Amino acid sequence: MRKRIMIIAGEASGDLHGANLVRAIQAHDPSISFLGVGGAALKGTGVTIRVNAETLSVVGLSEVFSKIGTILKALSVLKKDLKRLRPDLLILIDFPDFNLKLAAAAKKMNIPVMYYISPQVWAWRTGRVKKIRKLVNEMVVILPFEADFYKEHNIPVTFVGHPLLDNISPEDFNNTLNKEGAPIIGLLPGSRNEEVARLLPVMLQAAEIISEQTREVKFTIPVAPSLDKDKMEEMARGCRADISIVQGNIHIHKVLHSASFVISASGTATLEAALFGTPMIIVYKISPFSYWLGTKLIRVKHVGLANLIAGKEVVPELIQESASPENIADHALRLLKDKEARAEMQQQLNAIRKELGAPGASAMAAKVALRMLA
Repeated sequence: MRKRIMIIAGEASGDLHGANLVRAIQAHDPSISFLGVGGAALKGTGVTIRVNAETLSVVGLSEVFSKIGTILKALSVLKKDLKRLRPDLLILIDFPDFNLKLAAAAKKMNIPVMYYISPQVWAWRTGRVKKIRKLVNEMVVILPFEADFYKEHNIPVTFVGHPLLDNISPEDFNNTLNKEGAPIIGLLPGSRNEEVARLLPVMLQAAEIISEQTREVKFTIPVAPSLDKDKMEEMARGCRADISIVQGNIHIHKVLHSASFVISASGTATLEAALFGTPMIIVYKISPFSYWLGTKLIRVKHVGLANLIAGKEVVPELIQESASPENIADHALRLLKDKEARAEMQQQLNAIRKELGAPGASAMAAKVALRMLA
């Protein structure tokens, strides 16, 4: 009988990693059918998209309330699909508040659950690990310290390495700091509309300040596939800096390879920069309420994945009020002028990359999924 998998990827990075996982599963068994939540990447693999991920993606706790109706409707659609179609496996990718509710529904129907790319329970709301132990059959994790965390809590876990390594060629690891021509600074405002609305204006103002001090510098903004390039060009219109905007997954890699350093939203892009050995400044801004609540709940000292893996501040983090145009520009100008500081940062980022395992995460995760199907 033909097997069926439901896969849930509620954000742009999850859509990309989910698509790679689906392709790896299809390589072993092309007869398996897929449905669920995702974007263009998952749709491109042949997954039947029941809910578009763009309608669900939010940043911060308070922002969830603005989309509560859409989220509840999506949960209702997917729970009905679980009951009607009885998929042989439910694969969840990050997106914990939504996904754990769906896992509870699957558990009642005896549908096995694989969680690929762990929610950050080791960072905040650690109590959710009890729910994961009850609802999830196997965790498939991509960061080395996550495997230890789940083993300590007696939850079946497999470490597969980071899937970003599958999308980066070894040549990109040798990112030279001696760039020819005018220095380029990458501006990475995130992959979600709320992030971009908060961070891009601040980054553009910082770019103007930097340009006033260093005339020859250029700025490049890679636009995530989940975003509207025209809207971002409109936001950048009138900015008194040399700005170019490019779209597509491949372009972020080109920017990371060519940039002297990047100014990046906290998230997956910071880990991509670390894999390229590209120095960076991390910026992070959410609503005041979400930030206040986060300070009460978050148990780790850093927001950037590179710093979390290193266990120390390898790259600067500018959070909330600290992420002002003036402060970002000040850090950027210092980094631009100090080649030794950039070289030292790159050396530490190269050490972080070695912690993340070898390429092949998607293939290893696929083997876990196929084992659970069997």
